Amino acid sequence: MERITLHDKTFRIFIPHNEIQKSIEELAKKMNQDFNASEVPLFLSVLNGSFMFTSDLLKHLNFQCELSFIKVSSYSGVESTGELKHILGLSADINGRTVVLVEDIVDTGATIVELYKMLTEAGAARVVICTLLLKPDAYKKDIPVEYVAMKIPNDFIVGYGLDYDELGRQYKDIYVLDTPSNQK
Repeated sequence: MERITLHDKTFRIFIPHNEIQKSIEELAKKMNQDFNASEVPLFLSVLNGSFMFTSDLLKHLNFQCELSFIKVSSYSGVESTGELKHILGLSADINGRTVVLVEDIVDTGATIVELYKMLTEAGAARVVICTLLLKPDAYKKDIPVEYVAMKIPNDFIVGYGLDYDELGRQYKDIYVLDTPSNQK
């Protein structure tokens, strides 16, 4: 089984690229059914982690949409700090619009809560949450996550845009932290 080493940690393949792509295609089908031609939502991709997911998702959408980016961070190493650091702000006008917030992963939900509040205060008519990965055991917030490509256990992962201290984003597969309890 293929393993990678990033900094001081080793990771093993958890979700192969073809499974990621299949899940994204299924998610896009659902979104294509839910969004109509009269609505042009703004897809707001949360950088850095969601860049690959956003790119692959948009390739499968058959309705008009706009795209913008916001960069925030709440991680240090493998732990969420629980504190949102705004790095690059919102540049698109969202007043009265549907905003689809595109995340790479939703775990504690701290980022989602802060961004949801920020977007509604900025005048968004509706904020829809879309994520590649959801950790249901970690997510205990009240804001619904309407579009989820995959649900995963509460393990630390990298690859396909996700990082460990800025390394590992470039891998096409998703890797999980390799610990004695999860080795196969």
